[in-house]
Amino acid sequence: MAEGEAGSGLFVAEHAGLRSLQFDGLTVQSVMLLSEPDLLALDYTRAMMGFLLFRPAPEHIVMIGLGGGSLAKYCLRHLPQTRFTAVEINPEVIALRDRFGVPPDSKRFRVVCADGADFVRETAEAADVLLVDGFVAEGLPEGLGSIAFYADCRRMLAPGGVLVTNHWAGDVRYSVYAARLRAAFDDRVLAIGAEDGDNRVSFASKDGHFPPTRSEVLERARALAPGQGFDLAAIARRVDERLVRQRRFMPGVRRGSGG
Repeated sequence: MAEGEAGSGLFVAEHAGLRSLQFDGLTVQSVMLLSEPDLLALDYTRAMMGFLLFRPAPEHIVMIGLGGGSLAKYCLRHLPQTRFTAVEINPEVIALRDRFGVPPDSKRFRVVCADGADFVRETAEAADVLLVDGFVAEGLPEGLGSIAFYADCRRMLAPGGVLVTNHWAGDVRYSVYAARLRAAFDDRVLAIGAEDGDNRVSFASKDGHFPPTRSEVLERARALAPGQGFDLAAIARRVDERLVRQRRFMPGVRRGSGG
């Protein structure tokens, strides 16, 4: 069953126990398992939660792009001490929050209707984790891949904070966005792939000790994995493989060396 939202170009579809938010009935933006609404159904969202390997107890998470709210719901359930701010430019997406079980605003959670790039540039708030997952039907908006935007993201991060970006590797401008991200964060960037598509998830930090050593990543995964609703150890293995490759091919940049 597919149901278009009038005048929005958005479609809510249901099939095989899944409810999805789609652009123009074609491009899937978010997926929810009806029997387990808080489960991370798409691998790229699980990959984005890999920030736990670098910042396991964030006080404040800011997410650009609400979509179906999968990451917001997961964090609210599994990180009970964390505040979460979701910034969504499209009021019609926000209007669908009840269809996807996104909770109402509270002391811990709020949804802000605003342009994500403007919000990051203008806010005085700091984020321990900044998640960027804002897409339109045509792909990543230019404003969320500009040099200025990544500089603003760096400024917004609290000490030791982590930026997490979701890119589509099939975008003809992906290499441009990736280069801008590396430049903004002095090459303190680590990217892993998603298993269910062409998504590339990048972690970046202005912390001079980022990324941590391989042994630190794997030890943290062992400590945190039992309390998660997904296989964090599998994400840690991808991070570890990337650390090995970066140490081999980019020896001039600080990389983890343990384990």
